[in-house]
Amino acid sequence: MDSSYALMAAMTVSLVLIQLNQRLASPVIAIVNRWMRWLIFSFGLAYLLREFQVIDRPYWILVALCFLVWFLFQTLYNWLMVSAVSQSPVSVFPSYSPNPGGDEWPVQRRLLREREALRFKGYRHLQALRTEIGGGVYLRCSFYEHPESKLRVQILFMPQVNGSIVLGCVVHSLTASGLRIITDNLHVPFGGFYPENWQVERKPVIRSVLRLIDHHLERVRATGDQVVPFERTASADLEATKRELDRLNTEMGF
Repeated sequence: MDSSYALMAAMTVSLVLIQLNQRLASPVIAIVNRWMRWLIFSFGLAYLLREFQVIDRPYWILVALCFLVWFLFQTLYNWLMVSAVSQSPVSVFPSYSPNPGGDEWPVQRRLLREREALRFKGYRHLQALRTEIGGGVYLRCSFYEHPESKLRVQILFMPQVNGSIVLGCVVHSLTASGLRIITDNLHVPFGGFYPENWQVERKPVIRSVLRLIDHHLERVRATGDQVVPFERTASADLEATKRELDRLNTEMGF
């Protein structure tokens, strides 16, 4: 088969994934499509360079060259983005305030199914908060708690550039020995420091809230420690952990 047809088929698949991910907002699909675009650029530009005889080199050498060009472009782009965020007034550990709209779940079937699953399992809503991330755009979150397992679930609604909403989940448990066990499925990297009594595990591939909670409960049972209830409200606990992270990372030079 002519390589041009293979490239056209790959571009079609990539466009379909883009449209699909506007509804699903899946980090897994985003990663797959990012690699597809990288390969399409590498093979496609190499194909054009060879067809128009711009560079007289073997095809696979041109593919490797274009692959490196895309790598350098992405590296420069990400460096500029990180630099812009570092110099922006947006706080790494922002403060949250009560959400006047209450427990606002986006009207999307996949998200509402997660809310109904939480309610069915007996989780009760505690509080809805939000923080402004710039330009009138808010990062909203809702807290749920289970009265028996004594764990607290933070649901984050993260807006994306393409207009979709990524649902993030952070599960917290406190133990009698002073440990804070945290399991989340956030796909945003964090290069800072956590307090010594925090046990944090990130599982970005697990998108189901209930599956993430089950994995968290397995981690809690593995410690053999007794789980204790939260003494502070959701907003007070969030603010306290924010101050602790801010203080620690400032001391460590982050």
